[in-house]
Amino acid sequence: MAQMTSADSALRETRTTCPYCGVGCGVLATPDNSGGAAISGDPDHPANFGRLCSKGSALGETLGLEDRLLYPMIRCSKGTMERVAWSDALDHVAHRFAHIIKRDGPGAVAFYLSGQLLTEDYYVANKLMKGFIGSGNVDTNSRLCMASSVAGHRRAFGADTVPGCYEDLDQADLLVLVGSNAAWCHPVLYQRMLANKQKRGARIVVIDPRRTDTSGDADLFLGLKPGTDTALFAGLLVQLAETGALDRDYIEQYTGGFDEALARARSIAGSVGATALATGLSEPGVAAFFQMFAATPRVVTLYSQGVNQSAQGTDKVNAIINCHLATGRIGKSGASPFSLTGQPNAMGGREVGGLANQLAAHMAFTPPDIDRVRRFWKAPHIATHEGLKAVQMFEAVARGEIKALWVIGTNPAVSLPDADVARAALKKLELFVISENVLSNDTVKSGAHVLLPAQAWGEKSGTVTNSERRISRQRAFLNPPGEAKPDWWIVSEIAKRLGFGTGFNFNSAADVFREHAALSAFENSGGRDFDIGALKSLSDEAFDAMAPVQWPAREGAPEQARFFAEGSFFANDRRARFIAPEIPALRTETTAGRPLRLNTGRIRDQWHTMTRTGVSPRLGQHLPEPFVEVHPDDALRFGVFDDGFARVTTDYGQCTLKVVVSDRQQRGMLFAPIHWSEATASAARVGALVAPFTDPFSGQPENKATPASLVPYEYVFRGFALSRTELELPPYALWARVAVTGGYGYLLADNADLAGWQSWLRSKAGSDLAEYKDFGGGIYRAAAFAGDRIDTCLFMGPARDAGDWNVVKSLFAAEALSDDQRRMLLSGKSMDGLASAGPIVCACFGVGRTTILAAIAAGANTVAEIGVRLNAGTNCGSCIPELKRLIAQAGPPDSERRQLAAAN
Repeated sequence: MAQMTSADSALRETRTTCPYCGVGCGVLATPDNSGGAAISGDPDHPANFGRLCSKGSALGETLGLEDRLLYPMIRCSKGTMERVAWSDALDHVAHRFAHIIKRDGPGAVAFYLSGQLLTEDYYVANKLMKGFIGSGNVDTNSRLCMASSVAGHRRAFGADTVPGCYEDLDQADLLVLVGSNAAWCHPVLYQRMLANKQKRGARIVVIDPRRTDTSGDADLFLGLKPGTDTALFAGLLVQLAETGALDRDYIEQYTGGFDEALARARSIAGSVGATALATGLSEPGVAAFFQMFAATPRVVTLYSQGVNQSAQGTDKVNAIINCHLATGRIGKSGASPFSLTGQPNAMGGREVGGLANQLAAHMAFTPPDIDRVRRFWKAPHIATHEGLKAVQMFEAVARGEIKALWVIGTNPAVSLPDADVARAALKKLELFVISENVLSNDTVKSGAHVLLPAQAWGEKSGTVTNSERRISRQRAFLNPPGEAKPDWWIVSEIAKRLGFGTGFNFNSAADVFREHAALSAFENSGGRDFDIGALKSLSDEAFDAMAPVQWPAREGAPEQARFFAEGSFFANDRRARFIAPEIPALRTETTAGRPLRLNTGRIRDQWHTMTRTGVSPRLGQHLPEPFVEVHPDDALRFGVFDDGFARVTTDYGQCTLKVVVSDRQQRGMLFAPIHWSEATASAARVGALVAPFTDPFSGQPENKATPASLVPYEYVFRGFALSRTELELPPYALWARVAVTGGYGYLLADNADLAGWQSWLRSKAGSDLAEYKDFGGGIYRAAAFAGDRIDTCLFMGPARDAGDWNVVKSLFAAEALSDDQRRMLLSGKSMDGLASAGPIVCACFGVGRTTILAAIAAGANTVAEIGVRLNAGTNCGSCIPELKRLIAQAGPPDSERRQLAAAN
């Protein structure tokens, strides 16, 4: 078992906040005094009222110390990373930064941060780079997920303001989800929407090129062509104008630019028919959506990565906002545009200026704001212009213009577009510093010179802000292991060594938060949206006890849940701006050599590059290996088949992935998830396939439409390996690593000689080795034992004859095998008392497909009945769409079949 972080025996139940998505769910963590913790939802937190998704529910499985970075390390002259004292590591980093800045100027250094950081960490890093080093080169992985929303908000509202709140999801009569698979990616909020549908009759429209699980409960699904969202909402604006659905008073009193925006919308999609033609939708579908929107005052339009991750993302955001401004449906109960944020603190990072084109506290690079921040910080070298955005930052690294880079809490060698080029660029740096809590990932392996051990979730303490502008505390409930430190402390220590000590004398996260709050209120009499001045004088005790609070929290002002119902925008004239978008066009064209388009995204139970979720056995069971989803017509056209393999190639890279054939995928489109890295799979770094084209306003890359080709790739042998320790697999194997109880699992495919696999296993095994060989039949199975339990095992065979992965995995998890189990092991088959539950459908309760089908056959023909019998679907609800599909595929129960037969 993995070693766990140590817990203080005096600790009891701690209220904290989930470290995954931007919903910001409250969590109750109860240390178990052996380094783990019991996790449950906080029933009093207004973001989730006790509900957690599968990832949040499994947080207790991610607290181990295996693979943790515990001490500072520096690459020595021999090329190896060696442990050093904190003082030596900090001195070295500061000395090298100072040398490069003196020689090449502040533009030669950069920080790349993460939406996983706490606000206090973000604040200190931005203050050092933008206020004291004097460069705007601070950007964040939030650039890859939410930057188009930021740019759209700023263009329309004059500030990066989210107008609505979660309560609107309960009160809306129409919920429009655009480019959002909320059922999988924001399931806690999606269940809230479904509750509204069930209790109040709210209707749901889903707009997406993919028929995702979110579409299962939609009243209307619009499977538009990729990149045409702007055309759809331009057509909607025209229709609103022509049917008298505009709020002329709101437009006149509070906005500007409407006529220009409407004229542009007419040129893009001037009628229902033109909209249908531009989007690839049917005219009745378009007309139905337009009518629903026009006739429903309480409408919330929720958009996510399908809108943002686009070279036209900012225009898409503004096309949506235009329709809400035109109808005055903004900042009102049940009515607003709403950006579903990706990361736990993407919002907090935006508050402190985490993006290269922002200053702190929602200020911009304008002369008055620059001067204001300079005076507040007493900043000696305030940055006077924007820095480089993420993709451009790494291009500057590749060109040699940025010579020193500090990466904090993220894995850009996997997550950036054209990731192979980004990874190669990192090797050119003179100084490459990484603050991390893992000992190794793809970015660390890209030539890091210094590793600084940072505290992980459960150990660090501070604040995060969720998608509805609600600030919550992340609290420590475990003692930090080794010499791990808070990120704000690490950055402050470097700042002191660079000679900026007076600006960085922080002794706690509370110190940093108070300064952050004070800056938000500094010379702010309501002219800036972000103001938490009411919190600037919190005592340490009050900070520790701080309940979730929504901003703005202006000193002496009442609470404010929403913005803009009565204008008061944040442009100089206090008016909103309608934006005339460009005619939508993807930046790339398909060709005979690249006839398909690759869309990338998330799956239900994994997060980013699986640094945390990838160690949870529970989360590894639903979709355990990387895949590409293909429409049946395209599968036939390109000669690939379900459960086979295919090579996906773009102009930037290639991957070899399992094929999933599904009519939920649009013709001409492929979908592949982003999560696997070089550390977790042999050929599935999907970021390396993505074109590096970016939005001209937001700098956000287009992750959804890269031209690609697809060819079948055949493997003679399939199989799996299980081991107590991480394995180095033969170079000829295709593999994907899966977390399993008690060790590591590997799903395998290859075309090599089975004798090679036998030699490989024997090199790993001890003397107690059992083997079954049928090389003529293409089968090799072997297990090495340590005492009464399996130490390492390997099962290889023709495609479906390797053995039952789920059965053997269960035996591997056992502390001791009986004589019968040991004898039956190499059969790879189930025996009495060990029936395979099949692939996991409900991750929260570990319920497999076979178990669910058995319950359906026994009469459980509704999701509610399955929930009563098996608990499946009763926690986060993200498996409910799959449960519904299984029920539908099974058909009516036997009793109904008999009645139908009798009637006929």
